[in-house]
Amino acid sequence: MSNTIKFKIDGKEIVAEYGKTVIEAARENGVYIPTLCNFAGVPAKGGCRMCTIKINNRFMTSCTTPAAAGMEIENDTPEINALRKSIIELLFVSGNHFCPSCEKSGNCELQALAYRYQMMVPKYPYSFPVKEVDASSPKIIKDQNRCVLCQRCMKTIKTESGERYFAFSKRGADLEVIMDPELAEKMTDEIAQLAMDNCPVGSIIKKEIGFAEPIGTRKYDKEVIGTDIEG
Repeated sequence: MSNTIKFKIDGKEIVAEYGKTVIEAARENGVYIPTLCNFAGVPAKGGCRMCTIKINNRFMTSCTTPAAAGMEIENDTPEINALRKSIIELLFVSGNHFCPSCEKSGNCELQALAYRYQMMVPKYPYSFPVKEVDASSPKIIKDQNRCVLCQRCMKTIKTESGERYFAFSKRGADLEVIMDPELAEKMTDEIAQLAMDNCPVGSIIKKEIGFAEPIGTRKYDKEVIGTDIEG
């Protein structure tokens, strides 16, 4: 019995191993599906909804949907791209994202997606919430103003014994990601850099170094997000 399946995304035939999710299969076949929360090697949660696709007239998250033979998937369509643009706009207006002054500018996935989907002025009103900036760690700054609750730091930044450096705190509209104070105190430079790199926005910033790579030469300054996947 063959271990491969075939299905289509926007009319393009996709060949994938059985058991792959739609987003994994798409990446391996040169089809870009945007995401903010999905991260290779850790369980998917479908939290950010950026990877929403349409299958049989139903909206589904591609990071949690197993690929199946014969699927006809809509991905890069005006309807779905408008939905993704709305999600980006909501993330901008519900936080305090001041891109020109942010160390992650040019390396920020949210900013890059805003450019890709041509966000100009959000159609939603800015809420300008009052959020904390936690600089208590000797290695990193945790800026709640830029956090999009993607859980990447929670799922990928752990000690060798599996303890998490980051965790959720509070509920509802007050939900936020905080640092474990004891682990943050012992954090190494390597872990601090990894936490900053894995964060898709500028919510986790490594201390004592800034703008080492000039703006204008950074990853998404040079190419549109997703072009490293698109064939």
